[in-house]
Amino acid sequence: MTTAVRALRGATTVDSDEADQVRARTVALLQEMVERNGIDHDDIISVLFTATDDIHSIFPAAAARDIGFGDIPLICARELDIVGSAPLCIRVLMHLSTSLSRSELRHVYLEGASGLRDDLPE
Repeated sequence: MTTAVRALRGATTVDSDEADQVRARTVALLQEMVERNGIDHDDIISVLFTATDDIHSIFPAAAARDIGFGDIPLICARELDIVGSAPLCIRVLMHLSTSLSRSELRHVYLEGASGLRDDLPE
């Protein structure tokens, strides 16, 4: 079986900038991304998180470390502050080694981020 490096996208929102909620929503997003796509831990190469300017309470990567992603390269960055963009939003770009084709990947958009990519299948 041939494998390739692919990128999997996901996003979620929080209701308020509270560390417990940022942590819980980030964990839920990562777990759903992994489950929907049958990803093994060792297949994850790296994870890039972005957060909008209104999230200050915790790094989303800290939540990932809480669920065993500590040996995976993780980085957080600021999302561009674009007029009309989703507030309180956390986005994820997960790089992985997989036998899935790009069209087979199931990107995950939860909570208030579900409308960001309505062109993608669930």
